[in-house]
Amino acid sequence: MRIGALEAGGTKMVMGIFDGEGQSLETETIPTRAPEKTVPELIDWFRREKIDALGIGTFGPVNLKKDSPSYGTITSTPKAGWRGYPLLTMLTDALNVPAAIDTDVNAAAIAECRMGAAKDCRSAVYVTVGTGIGAGIVVNGEPVHGLVHPEVGHMLMRPHPLDPMPQGVCPYHESCLEGLASGPALSKRAGRSAEELPDGDPIFTLEANYLAQMCVNLILTVSPEKIMIGGGVLQRSFMLDRIRKITVELLGGYVQAPEVNARIDRYIVLPKLFPISGLIGAYLLGREALTGEKE
Repeated sequence: MRIGALEAGGTKMVMGIFDGEGQSLETETIPTRAPEKTVPELIDWFRREKIDALGIGTFGPVNLKKDSPSYGTITSTPKAGWRGYPLLTMLTDALNVPAAIDTDVNAAAIAECRMGAAKDCRSAVYVTVGTGIGAGIVVNGEPVHGLVHPEVGHMLMRPHPLDPMPQGVCPYHESCLEGLASGPALSKRAGRSAEELPDGDPIFTLEANYLAQMCVNLILTVSPEKIMIGGGVLQRSFMLDRIRKITVELLGGYVQAPEVNARIDRYIVLPKLFPISGLIGAYLLGREALTGEKE
């Protein structure tokens, strides 16, 4: 059994091959360019690897309604050339193997819930903070799909009073989470890459506040048993503790749960499988498409 896995991101495509036991056999990464250049490369690689099934975790938004004629199509993405692109159809028509698709963050959430930091949790949220901000929500072991898939990155925020850019950078909404706390938002405030900033830069106070607001909103609406936050900015060791502290302050004692009030350090955590959570989740989707069984 050879399961193909694709984590389709806005800047890069990560491809993998796994055996039936989940062992990684091969990986390859290519840049995400226009679909007419990128997708033929994906097809050629998976053909050479002779896969039996394919799982896809993709950037979005993406149509996940299985009864829709446009199932598996990228929808309102700002990514040039990809809006309206039928990603699932293009890959399955060329490869002729069983396949499944979900968002990249849902794939990562599935992996973390079955094999990682949220193993044995009935509900959890996985958030990734990067060029954009997305979240996968798992309830009773299944990713949440509703009217569309959850768009946590575009929840509206209360701008911090010291934020010099309270409108944010999102082309769709003013003062949404992604517009205020994504990598491009940090860089625009700083006038340079956020990676170059010292730990003491006040921009990280704003960042922690917005991510804590997100955690509060998730706790009060989804009520997950665990929140996992991954991405480059979370690699700064002080960030997670700062987010936890502000989350508790913003909740103001309203939520009476020991997980929040006494064990916040075990409630808001880093993902265990990062940075390959999404690729592992794509493998799990592909394996299920082939066998009908969950890992």
